[in-house]
Amino acid sequence: MKKFFTLMILAVLGGLFITSCDRTDTVVQGTDNDTYPVMKDVTGTFTSSGNYTLTQSINIANSDVVLVYRNYNSNSSSSAVWQLIPKTYYLSNNGELDYNFMFDSGSVEIYTEANFDQSTMTTAEKNTYLNNQTFRIVLVPASRVNRTATKVNYEDYNAVVKYYNLKEPK
Repeated sequence: MKKFFTLMILAVLGGLFITSCDRTDTVVQGTDNDTYPVMKDVTGTFTSSGNYTLTQSINIANSDVVLVYRNYNSNSSSSAVWQLIPKTYYLSNNGELDYNFMFDSGSVEIYTEANFDQSTMTTAEKNTYLNNQTFRIVLVPASRVNRTATKVNYEDYNAVVKYYNLKEPK
């Protein structure tokens, strides 16, 4: 009888062990709330009344990344040449003009700063650097940036477009 109880206990424990080791794959499907790479253009003129700032609404997760490129050929009939900002331009009389931006989940602010009063720029300088400037805002999910940071040269606009399979805005 003692052997019977011992065998029963071993059988029960063995059954528990086998049941607890049963590994079945469970597929969990959820919603991917990640941003898809998107581009949008914004054109505007930097003025003192606007604090030399252009603002564009966006909608991204707090963890996502924003890249901003300036069309170097704004105000010309030449093809667009996109330069990643921040960017500094060196003007006459030791003037330095900086393009920069900051963003949060709801907006991007593109702005200029200078080591001189921007209202004193010549008409030619204003037309080149302040008037009717076009910027391309690229929204990229942080998860893709983290995985690919070393694979993409973000200064090369065409490389970014190709890597993220972006469609040119119309």
